Amino acid sequence: MKFDSETIRSQAANYLDWLKRWLDPANLARLRPKLQFQTGILAGFALIASVLLGVTNCSTEGTIQQRLAEDLQNSLAEVVPAELHDNDMLQDTRTIASAEYNIAADETTVYLAKKAGLVTAVCFKFTAPDGYSGAINMIMGVDRDGNILGVRVLSHKETPGLGDKIEVAKSNWILDFVGKSLENLTPAQWTVKKDGGEFDQFAGATITPRKSVQAIYRGLQLFKAYQAELIKE
Repeated sequence: MKFDSETIRSQAANYLDWLKRWLDPANLARLRPKLQFQTGILAGFALIASVLLGVTNCSTEGTIQQRLAEDLQNSLAEVVPAELHDNDMLQDTRTIASAEYNIAADETTVYLAKKAGLVTAVCFKFTAPDGYSGAINMIMGVDRDGNILGVRVLSHKETPGLGDKIEVAKSNWILDFVGKSLENLTPAQWTVKKDGGEFDQFAGATITPRKSVQAIYRGLQLFKAYQAELIKE
């Protein structure tokens, strides 16, 4: 169906005339007591709110994704030295099964660090699901031989002043994992000193470091299970 400009102007004029009559105070006063009118007003406000939320989401989604990518890039840089790769790790990934390792993920994305095409290190996020106050989310870099390059805590709910010492901003505790591996520590050493292991606990907060150490150990076991295929990428 074709509409010429005259038809469009005529229909627009009719619509504006109808709207003017509908918005007339006398007409609104007559409609206001009716349930249909009240329901319509509520539905109208809900529709407007939905449209505004949709527009806001669409306009900010790109920015949010960019910020998330920047945050991840910064985290990768903290646990994998820049000199070990010349590729974009965010774009060079593998997905591996991890359900059996108790790191709160059925699948884990592994970011590959490559130098001249050779895999020099990997990085992946994992979780200690059983911290004192909830999950402790971490990221770890591991070189091709299985030695830890760095570990950082991404988020947690541990007690301020006690359990939060797992953060690098609060103490150097997390830095003690650099250079550790499944080869240079026995399974018994992969726990806190209170349990006969290698790593310090915190005064008044043993559960947080204990569960963090256990999760890092499981993360290394995950890497070892896929080491051969990851470093051949």
